[in-house]
Amino acid sequence: ILNYDIMARFRRRTCIILLLFILFICSIMMALKTLRPDRAGFGDPFGLGLLPELQQRTVLLDNKQNSLNRIQGDTATRVSNLHGIAVNTMKASMPPVNKLEEELSSPNYNFHIFYYSWFGNPQFDGKYIHWNHPLLPHWDPKIANNYPKGRHNPPEDIGSNFYPELGSYSSKDPSVIEAHMKQMRSASTGVIVLSWYPPGMADENGEPTDDLVPVILDYAHKYNLKVTFHIEPYKDRDDRSMYHNVKYIIDKYGGHPAFYRHKTSTGRFLPMFYVYDSYVTIPEIWANLLTVSGSQTIRNTPYDALFIALLVEERHKHDIHRGGFDGMYTYFATNGFSYGSSHHNWASLKAFCDSNNLMFIPSVGPGYIDTSIRPWNNHNTRNRVNGKYYETAFSAALLVRPEIISITSFNEWHEGTQIEKAVPKRTGQVVYLDYKPHKPNVYLELTQKWSEKYRKEQEQWLM
Repeated sequence: ILNYDIMARFRRRTCIILLLFILFICSIMMALKTLRPDRAGFGDPFGLGLLPELQQRTVLLDNKQNSLNRIQGDTATRVSNLHGIAVNTMKASMPPVNKLEEELSSPNYNFHIFYYSWFGNPQFDGKYIHWNHPLLPHWDPKIANNYPKGRHNPPEDIGSNFYPELGSYSSKDPSVIEAHMKQMRSASTGVIVLSWYPPGMADENGEPTDDLVPVILDYAHKYNLKVTFHIEPYKDRDDRSMYHNVKYIIDKYGGHPAFYRHKTSTGRFLPMFYVYDSYVTIPEIWANLLTVSGSQTIRNTPYDALFIALLVEERHKHDIHRGGFDGMYTYFATNGFSYGSSHHNWASLKAFCDSNNLMFIPSVGPGYIDTSIRPWNNHNTRNRVNGKYYETAFSAALLVRPEIISITSFNEWHEGTQIEKAVPKRTGQVVYLDYKPHKPNVYLELTQKWSEKYRKEQEQWLM
């Protein structure tokens, strides 16, 4: 009987202890479930969403280490690593889409902005690119002798009359690309018109940049922006090479969600290509590519698109029509510099386009000054007048009711047409211009203001 009582008490005690242990485990599990963020899906690292600072530090450390690896590797390795960093950085630091949409103005896909990815610095490129732009001599030797020669010496002395808030940056720096996308989105622009040369080609002061296109597309998509291409006048550009390069762009980038397609009046969605200095090629060559009966025609093929020619002189409008282009743009931010860039000519150009089934895309800009690289070109300087010049250009553009307005430019620093943030700066040699008395983002805010005004007026045009 004694042994039986002892065994019974032991069993009761064991059951009580086991029950208490189970209750303790259940309490721990409930507490952990309460701490676990709702958005964490199955298989997510526990608590990662609760440690944004640690997450960001990890990304920054990875970026620094990979940046060092890129500098030490060859060019191909640097580009490959860069894309990986950009993608990983984007994924790790990307806030919820809804939060982005709440913070930023909605994109206006009828506001197209010219963008340049040709800048470089020693950290990302092993040297300065474009910031050290040479001083270009005047074509008349007698005039050229009156002006300085040589090239700029960054980072204090750069080829611009203004100084960027981001400094003498590299276009390959993922943090710079992200900052640019955020600025363009905050300005309520919608389409980035990316300066483009074929693989292995570049302007005479730059390096090839086609390898950077996938990264730009990825970041543009993050900010709900679209990308189209500004095809530069590369060597031997003609109907045949253009066909192959358009095919290359559409085959390689056309499947990306950020690749821009424009809805035409017939309901088709077509890529769009701006063709810089199109007038240097005779209309007959363009007609081979851009007319249905052309020997190299791209029409009614999988690579058909909208091709927009640059109009400089009045006579170019007839050449553009004969060449088979779909429209024209004016590019230059210098009112009075050319027939196309003169605001008072936009109404007649729009009328010509309307009567010939062409798109007219006026280009507005905040001002113009390129004396940092063309010291003899003072007569083409256009003072910003604290933003009034920019607003006057927008007002002139809206008067002709264009389907699209283009902006020259986001970051063409050499010609002083940028709306990117700039800051006051003074060195021993140079006093840079700035946006005072306004803040560095004043031209982004003005763009956003006119984007909204354009949207409202466009609604009235369509009524």
